[in-house]
Amino acid sequence: MGNQKSIPEISRTIREEAVRLGFTDCGFSRAEVLKEDTERLGKWLKQGYHAGMGYMANHFEKRTDPTRLVEGARTVISLLYNYYTERKQTDPEAPVLSKYAYGRDYHLVMKERMYELFDYIKSLHSGATGRVFVDSAPVLERSWAQRAGLGWIGKNSSLISRCAGSFLFIGEIILNLELDYNTFREEDHCGTCTRCIDACPTGAILDNRTLDAKKCISYQTIENKGEISSDLEGKLNNRIFGCDICQDVCPWNKKALQHREPAFDPHPELLEMTTSDWNNLDHGRYQHMFRDSPLQRAGYDKIKRTLRFIQE
Repeated sequence: MGNQKSIPEISRTIREEAVRLGFTDCGFSRAEVLKEDTERLGKWLKQGYHAGMGYMANHFEKRTDPTRLVEGARTVISLLYNYYTERKQTDPEAPVLSKYAYGRDYHLVMKERMYELFDYIKSLHSGATGRVFVDSAPVLERSWAQRAGLGWIGKNSSLISRCAGSFLFIGEIILNLELDYNTFREEDHCGTCTRCIDACPTGAILDNRTLDAKKCISYQTIENKGEISSDLEGKLNNRIFGCDICQDVCPWNKKALQHREPAFDPHPELLEMTTSDWNNLDHGRYQHMFRDSPLQRAGYDKIKRTLRFIQE
């Protein structure tokens, strides 16, 4: 390695810089084929649990093998970024947003920090090359975070950290350098708890750590480009964008701490919006309040259609 530093030294330095930049945790795993996940993903797709997310079936080999995604890849750096907040919408009758949608789009926020970290890595080793990913390519982010020792996959299929819970964004830097790979696999600490399964109002969480996207409120209110299935009428629990129900009931989220990212703070008027405010939301006000927000992913028309659906 450059600057006469050993692999453990440069790995420790990268972790320290990641924490300094605001990341909750950072870990390293060898870039190689995810054999177990290849089989699991294949079954999930075959059963149609990806619903209308056809892109999940695209680039299958790249999704399960990072060396096909990034030339010369040797390491997957997994990064966690906390977004938990105790702040809530003030009107208990208002349509509900997922916590992650309160502030600026996490893709933008995380990528800024991750490119800073990547620049730092390149300052340590002039030959460092790679790519940064935040939901922007076929990467099995939770599996890589688990391999990096950052947590385990819960029964609701979310990554759970013993230190920080599950209100976490995940990103990766796939790198051409060898680092100090994690050798500790976090045990499954869900035990006999089924709170997430029991709390899901649509039955989307199956009993084998599998999520049926067709029934998932987050999928239906964000990804689904068509009409929400009539089978889900009265079951969305007033959710207009995303869903935190399975995470809110998880005992491990008692460890979640208020995030320290100003960009995730809500628009000054957002948490005060009433049902009437949402019903009267026009396109101009939508653009004003939700510029660079996750809500742009769904779009104005989708938000209004979902609003009508949950009020029927």
